[in-house]
Amino acid sequence: MKVSRRGFLVSSGAAVALRAVPQVAKPGGRRILTLVYDKGLGMMRAVERVVR
Repeated sequence: MKVSRRGFLVSSGAAVALRAVPQVAKPGGRRILTLVYDKGLGMMRAVERVVR
């Protein structure tokens, strides 16, 4: 699966937009967003985790 630079930017923008939406219940802790290369997809993807 080939993803163009524009496609990657659009998907990244969608992930940021989802993250910006206020959540109903705010969980405690700090959010860490990491970009990792997924060999199966052949592209970079964002991984978010909550550290308490």
